[in-house]
Parts: sequence; C-alpha cells; structure tokens
Amino acid sequence: MDKTCVMAIDVGLKRIGVALSFDGSLVFPQPCVFRKNREQASMDVLKLTHKWKVERLVVGLPKDGQSSEEMARRIHHFVGLVGFEGEVIYVDEQGSSVEAKERMRGVTKQERDGKIDSLAALIILERYLAQCRKD
Repeated sequence: MDKTCVMAIDVGLKRIGVALSFDGSLVFPQPCVFRKNREQASMDVLKLTHKWKVERLVVGLPKDGQSSEEMARRIHHFVGLVGFEGEVIYVDEQGSSVEAKERMRGVTKQERDGKIDSLAALIILERYLAQCRKD
C-alpha cells in the first residue's frame, strides 16, 4: 500500500461518516458531515478532500438488502456531485453500521451526533486497507 491519503465515506440520508488514513495502516474517524441538502453535503465532502489532500476516496455501497439498488444509485449520484478528481473506489459496506453500533455499545447514547456514521466509515476503510495489504 502506497503512502497516500485515503478517505472513506459512509453516505447516509442525514449524515455522511468520514474516516482518514495517512499511511495505509492507521485509520482515524473524523466528524461527520451533516446533510442539509445534497449540494451542501457534496461541497463539504469535497472541501475535506482538499483540506487533507486526499488522493483516493473509498465509498461504502450496500450490496444486499431490499433497498440496496436504490441506495447505491443515490450514493453514485452523490459521489458524482462531489466532483472528486482522484481515484474513487466503491466497496461493500455490509454490516459496517451494525459493527459500529456494537463497538459503541455502552460508550454513547446519542446516535444522531454522527459518531456511529464515522465509525462505520472507519470500518469500511480498515477493511479496504486490509484487503490492499493482502493483494
């Protein structure tokens, strides 16, 4: 794994979880992006990519479930609005939100603060980086 800044996002309808890795091994959750509307949220995500000089954007996609096709379409549309010019990689996010809630059990009672969303992004990025190390 090269030492480029990689950012993962977990796109939700109300919040976008964000996590970063600067060295390909350690992953840091960031404050989530709260969605007022698509345009504001996409601009906020793009600003983060500029701020951290992100070269690769990893995006969680639902691969199964009743509404996964519709959500995948919305996520692709949102990423298009972001207009990120680096490499975009879509990965299976299956179970990341459930795992994030499990990790946070007993730590926080507030789920609307975005911590779980950014922890889900962290899990997505950890899985992606682990796969890169295997390849």
